Amino acid sequence: MNKFPEGFLWGGATAANQCEGAWNVDGKGMSVADCSTYKANLDPKDYKAQHGITNEDIRRAMESDDIAKYGKRHGVDFYHRYKEDLDLFAEMGFKVLRVSIQWTRIFPKGIEQAPNEKGLLFYEDLFREMKKRKIEPLVTLHHYEMPLYLSIEYEGWYQRPVVDMFLKFCKVVFERYKGLVNYWLTFNEIDSAFRHPFTTTGIVTENYPAEKQEEVIYQALHHQFVASALATKYLHQIMPKAQMGCMMTRTLNYPENCHPDNCMLALKTNRENYFFGDVQVFGEYPQYAKNEWRRKNINIKMEPGDEEIIKCYPVDFVSFSYYMSMVASIDADKKEKVNGNLATGVKNPYLDITEWGWQIDPKGLQYSLIEMCDRYHKPLFIVENGLGYNDKVEEDGSILDDYRIEYFRDHIQAIADAIEEGVDVMGYTPWGCIDMVSMSTCQMSKRYGFIYVDLDDMGNGTYTRSKKKSADWYKKVIESNGKDLF
Repeated sequence: MNKFPEGFLWGGATAANQCEGAWNVDGKGMSVADCSTYKANLDPKDYKAQHGITNEDIRRAMESDDIAKYGKRHGVDFYHRYKEDLDLFAEMGFKVLRVSIQWTRIFPKGIEQAPNEKGLLFYEDLFREMKKRKIEPLVTLHHYEMPLYLSIEYEGWYQRPVVDMFLKFCKVVFERYKGLVNYWLTFNEIDSAFRHPFTTTGIVTENYPAEKQEEVIYQALHHQFVASALATKYLHQIMPKAQMGCMMTRTLNYPENCHPDNCMLALKTNRENYFFGDVQVFGEYPQYAKNEWRRKNINIKMEPGDEEIIKCYPVDFVSFSYYMSMVASIDADKKEKVNGNLATGVKNPYLDITEWGWQIDPKGLQYSLIEMCDRYHKPLFIVENGLGYNDKVEEDGSILDDYRIEYFRDHIQAIADAIEEGVDVMGYTPWGCIDMVSMSTCQMSKRYGFIYVDLDDMGNGTYTRSKKKSADWYKKVIESNGKDLF
């Protein structure tokens, strides 16, 4: 019998830029997300075409009002329909809902002296409506939504002034939502700075010579680490009982076999993944990273006191996304590859894959939880996990997503097994509890939700919500606190 702790936070996860829509409503400014285009027909192995962006791409986006090509601009209209959606989540028994605050709703360009009151009112009402339904907000401060103006005029997070602009935003929302939000996250999947630097840091890599780009991204990350520490400091000052977490992608790598070189490669690859959590939990840069910077002649500019700031204000808990595992091989060039969550690795012959090529590995979640517990000695929060699928609506309107139920059943069992091993898990928020526009490809057809939204890839549809079979199943899971998985 599964034994989840009393008060375990069951719920779901969203991102404002993928669900809200209303991209130019009530004073909102353009964000980097508003430049994301529909890319589902591109070769997923053409990484640059899938995830790169140029100055010309940005110029075209700024001149266009198109919401079909730029799908995140319409989202699923959560901005106008959030009460309806919250009712559905409450019916399912959600204890927590992960959302994000779009910086550009509060400070449209990021440089304004006074915040946009309409943006502040929207999130205040959202959080109050959640509280009415006994749903705790889990709020991400920076979820691929930085002001486009700061990307263009300040080179994104590469320039130091952005730290102070972000902290002004943080202080405003901390003060405004004091008593409404107890759980916060700093930067969503902060490690993704190397996978898609524009989305994560506002950096357009074509503006720098190839040999300089790694240094530029590390510099931006340093500024985010400083900002994360100071945001944690200010949160504790303004709301002493509130908690701040970091958030990273868990890209677990197994060695292909017991060849020592494969084992060493997997160890180093996993350590690189942990780098981002290590800095925010332990409050210091690991020596191996400093050694690498020295070997590569990477020079990170730090202001006096930066390292002390990072050391003094670590996060309270560690949150992460987990979708699949990968395989590390010294012969990777000769092996079949798979893609998933903007990462690429060697195919694992022992695992099934989704129709988008993502490997399904619930045991990897248990493995990751145990390993992260041993490493960090902090509470853990799984804030993204899920299965993207091109769901079919039956003639009677039902959506029989037994494949999603099987996926979640196996992963929830893996969490229970980790808890049995002594891992402190705060909660579980499956990704896309309601169908949303895909982060990487701006698709609607790659659906993750328990709730179906009548909308196609081009933004056509009624936006009507309807429950999938998995919604009733997940409701029983929550009611039983994880005991009833069948």
